[in-house]
Amino acid sequence: MQFGLFGAAQAQRGGPDVDSAAGFKDYIEYVIEAEALGYQSAFIVEHHFTGFGQVSATLNLLTWIGARTRTLRLGTAVIVLPWHNPVLLAEQAATVDLLSGGRLDFGIGKGYRHNEFAGFRIPMEEAEPRFEEAIDIISKAWTSNERFSFHGRYWQFDDIIVEPPTIQKPHPPFWQGAGHPESIRRVARRGHNLLLDQFASLEETGKRFATYRDAMQANGFAFHPSQVGVARAFYVARNSAEKEAALDRRLAAQRRLHAISQRPDGNNTASIMAFSDTRAASEESALYGNPDEIEHKIETLRDMGVEYILLNGGGTSRDNLRRFAKEVMPVFRTEPEMRAAG
Repeated sequence: MQFGLFGAAQAQRGGPDVDSAAGFKDYIEYVIEAEALGYQSAFIVEHHFTGFGQVSATLNLLTWIGARTRTLRLGTAVIVLPWHNPVLLAEQAATVDLLSGGRLDFGIGKGYRHNEFAGFRIPMEEAEPRFEEAIDIISKAWTSNERFSFHGRYWQFDDIIVEPPTIQKPHPPFWQGAGHPESIRRVARRGHNLLLDQFASLEETGKRFATYRDAMQANGFAFHPSQVGVARAFYVARNSAEKEAALDRRLAAQRRLHAISQRPDGNNTASIMAFSDTRAASEESALYGNPDEIEHKIETLRDMGVEYILLNGGGTSRDNLRRFAKEVMPVFRTEPEMRAAG
């Protein structure tokens, strides 16, 4: 099995005595240590208008991380395509791939937070068609060695060629966030990799994994479990009191994010919203507890076919990062994997 990271830094607001970059710098050092401990990747979110400083310029941060690491895969989880000019985004992402020596994993999504769409003055109802059109443009931009034009519903380009070229051919891997069955099947129709959210129950995660596997094969694509990244919160606790306190902190953060994501009519149907503010789902899905408890949940995921887990620590605790790497990861890594990880 492979283990990567999923999450974000925070840039604190404040007066002249506040170093707003401190959270980003701490996160960069965190992922540098993660690489040394054998973690496979760092997937970073994109969010806007939260008031508590989540990462907004994902590719900029990944560029800095790429310069400070050697082997770590650099993932976006996810860049929300409906908000971006797809040609400019294709150029920026290709630059990260080029400078990092071909380490970009291009995770994309439709978005689900109402406040972000409202802030950009883009109707949420347009998210899906904007998303699909942007994928077509970015794919064309990365694979065309000749000038081309595109005239769509939302974007029009004339006589362009996108530079620089990507190192990975035909392009960096696409990873799509999805949860509803039909959305997962659309991911498979394009042959893209799949990102599954951290909140869904183990049973629901297994169903989504199977839906994707079957759809990939039905569309004539080869399937490997490493094409599915399953996000899970993680916390290696020393005792039950520490575990309960960590779960309380997690639920409070979940409910804060759920509240700013919800539509005014309370009818946000995004799959990630179905489990995001429930303690029961958090206790069952999150990898919280002592090493034995965590290993049991990972074994359940492995029995479903999962081989790639993206860990969200809700912060940059070095102790948590190290304990998982030393007390949990070796149980699920083969000797060749451990040697490759250093």
